[in-house]
Amino acid sequence: MPAPDLSVVIPVYNEEGSLPALFARLYPALDALGVSYEILFVNDGSRDRSAALLADQFRARPDVTRVVLFNANAGQHTAIIAGFERVRGRRVVTLDADVQNPPEEIGKLLAAMDAGADYVGGVRTVREDAWWRRVASRLTNALRERITHIRMSDQGCMLRAYSREIVELVVASREVSTFIPALAYTFAHHPAEVEVAHEERAAGESKYSLYKLVRLNFDLVTGFSLVPLQAFSLIGMLVSIGSLLLYAVVMVHGLLTGEFLESLRSLWDRDILEFFLIGLVLFGLGIVGEYVGRIYQQVRERPRYTIRAILERVDDEER
Repeated sequence: MPAPDLSVVIPVYNEEGSLPALFARLYPALDALGVSYEILFVNDGSRDRSAALLADQFRARPDVTRVVLFNANAGQHTAIIAGFERVRGRRVVTLDADVQNPPEEIGKLLAAMDAGADYVGGVRTVREDAWWRRVASRLTNALRERITHIRMSDQGCMLRAYSREIVELVVASREVSTFIPALAYTFAHHPAEVEVAHEERAAGESKYSLYKLVRLNFDLVTGFSLVPLQAFSLIGMLVSIGSLLLYAVVMVHGLLTGEFLESLRSLWDRDILEFFLIGLVLFGLGIVGEYVGRIYQQVRERPRYTIRAILERVDDEER
């Protein structure tokens, strides 16, 4: 089949309540753009009727619809990687299946690419999320930018556009665990951002719990920077120097006042200092463990995902 101008990659995980609304809005929005396109849905091991709904939609629009069905849940970014490995378009847009980012906003991203950008990130103007998610997002955005120097105003927005060259570089990276928007940013020559609308989720629930958000940011920081290890080394050095100075001051004070033994006993009884040092060591071990865990995942070289079936039309026939 001829390569389309636009490919839209949509990871799907337990979204049977949102898919009908997505279908009803996505295809008209893309038709209105006046460009050739394909839509590649990646079902990430959904346990509801999402796979059946995707198969029905493929049969309804086989000319522009392709479906990849995973055997099991592999994660949102792995599903996007699977889509990137199979897209044919000159430009690639990622979109969540929950319709919180309206498909009608895709045109804004393409306009930015027409203006010269090779990577376009969406920035949600008014977020229809819980307050704690908005606060956590602002804090993690600021921390991530300071540590990794990757500048994304809204890292949680999945409505993004990539040039074909960047998609190929992302696929060639072969990282087991990565944050795709950040990785793509490192390859971009002319990144840009545009404001996009954000709507309240109409059905289902968010797949990112507080724990998963924390894990995502650990992966993001450890995957793109050595600053945590370097910072821990620096803190350890400062704490060691500070401890030596404290002991020296106490000992000198004890010698001058004639209370040397009492001074040593007071240092021994200060459990707060011990708890602080123990906590610091444990925190450092956790950081080291994050990096070791990433190495462990990488050296195993296991498949990132397994595919149960692919629905697409080839040579005017369905398979």
